[in-house]
Amino acid sequence: MALTKQDRRKRIRNRIRKKISGTAERPRMCVFRSNKQIYTQLIDDLEGKTLVSASSLEKEVADKKGITKVEQAKLVGKLIAQKSVKAGISSVVFDRSGYLYHGRVKSLAEAARENGLKL
Repeated sequence: MALTKQDRRKRIRNRIRKKISGTAERPRMCVFRSNKQIYTQLIDDLEGKTLVSASSLEKEVADKKGITKVEQAKLVGKLIAQKSVKAGISSVVFDRSGYLYHGRVKSLAEAARENGLKL
């Protein structure tokens, strides 16, 4: 029997998470995307704490009307990069959470790179 999309993503996510982990110096940048929103957070896995987070629900992004979801992801990438630089974080480990590196996930990562984060 074929896997559902959700089961396939869970398998890929678990395979990725076996290999990567975040520290205080180099946290894990975890991405979650729903049908309408995109969220990202920088996580210190040793402490089990979220250091910085950003999403498309934040005022800077949510106020923009008439933009595509890819453009929305770019704004979230820019926002997470700015917040992390303020917090003194310059380098992260990118965790795409089982999503393909394409579309919204790719535009978020590229925007974060352009605004000062090393992925």
